[in-house]
Amino acid sequence: MRAPAVAALLWAGAAHAQAQAPAPPPAPVLEHVFSELVTLGASVAPGATPYGERNIIPITGGTFEGPGIKGVILPGGWDWQLKRADGCTDVKADYMLKTDDGVIINVVNTGALCPPAPGKPFSARTQPRFEAPIGKYGWLSQAAFIGTLEGATAPDGGPAVRIHFYRAR
Repeated sequence: MRAPAVAALLWAGAAHAQAQAPAPPPAPVLEHVFSELVTLGASVAPGATPYGERNIIPITGGTFEGPGIKGVILPGGWDWQLKRADGCTDVKADYMLKTDDGVIINVVNTGALCPPAPGKPFSARTQPRFEAPIGKYGWLSQAAFIGTLEGATAPDGGPAVRIHFYRAR
């Protein structure tokens, strides 16, 4: 068989396979689970590293609330930031929540904060992972989430961020 004939057979087989491919599943729907007001301390700038410009921000506290869950953000967490050559900043926040019924939940929230296009508002998305004890809040460890991040002001006038978390269903 000549090469053009083989190519035609392969193309026809691929086209037939694509025609028989099942339809993709429906797109996930997002459900709001809770919002946080995270209070922040003064940033610490270690400076330039081989990977980029490093900055770290202490997480000093805050609150969170949503349907069926609320509590405080424990002080002692950090937001680890790395400014990249393309002007974006990689973020990785690692901190603990304490629910109003005493359950401790670890949050590791990552994302890339990029400057908006001229005339566009700042919009940041994050990918949170929750580590909750088995039990009432175990569902946090078993689902996919997306977060939105925006600047805010703490009740005392200091720096803060507001984060809204959504579960993909």
